[in-house]
Amino acid sequence: MSITRRGLLILATAVGLAGGSHFAYAADVLNVGSYPNNPPFEYKTANGGFEGFEVDIVNEAAKRAGMTTNIADYGFQALFAATSSKRIDVAISSITITPERLKSQSFTQPYYDSDMGVAAKDGSSIKALADLKGKTIGVLSGSTGEKWVNDNKAAQGFADVKGYNSQQDMFLDLGAGRIDAVVSDIPGMQYLFVKTKGFAIKDRIKTGEQYGLMMTKDSPLVAKINDAITAMKKDGTLEKIHEKWFGGKAPAGSSTVTELPIPKA
Repeated sequence: MSITRRGLLILATAVGLAGGSHFAYAADVLNVGSYPNNPPFEYKTANGGFEGFEVDIVNEAAKRAGMTTNIADYGFQALFAATSSKRIDVAISSITITPERLKSQSFTQPYYDSDMGVAAKDGSSIKALADLKGKTIGVLSGSTGEKWVNDNKAAQGFADVKGYNSQQDMFLDLGAGRIDAVVSDIPGMQYLFVKTKGFAIKDRIKTGEQYGLMMTKDSPLVAKINDAITAMKKDGTLEKIHEKWFGGKAPAGSSTVTELPIPKA
């Protein structure tokens, strides 16, 4: 009988220790939701893992906060419900910080300025937005770039605007000289130019959009993860991640290299 009691005591102790370890581990896991097809910010690899600019950011921030990450696949709209319901701690998917979103979500400080840009061939005489007067501009049909170009066609003096259904077709025409320049989102073009040579971003069109890690409203983890992002900016880690995924250094004064406050509603 005494052996049985001793055995039960050992078993109970073991279960208690195991349970303690489990809860300690769970507290050190940052649960992340990610849209699976948004390169170069995040995308799912053939083996089911995630890679990308924001994947590197959230992994490094979690590491500095003494945590590991568990990244799960979510549709874009589902990310907002998942943070609100606390199914995940963080959402990544090039999510713009807006006053409306800040009413129901919290964000870390921004780490990426999402502007549009003017792209042309490397040797082109086009050096800035002002040089597009009298030129034919390529845009992706239905994009914010198309809207901006059409809204500013008269003021900027564009000769013509040509819409495309794919980035590939647009840059094929740019390379062949059928259009003079392209106006599109800078992130996608930077990612393309890492592998496709012969083009360059000549000018930036400021739209004021910035991306941050979206988190559960007033989560106690916001400050902890935000502090890690601050440290990553100060020691140059965030700029190195930018260079890895976009093929160049972040612009001076951008949110990638500048410490900024946590956005408030």
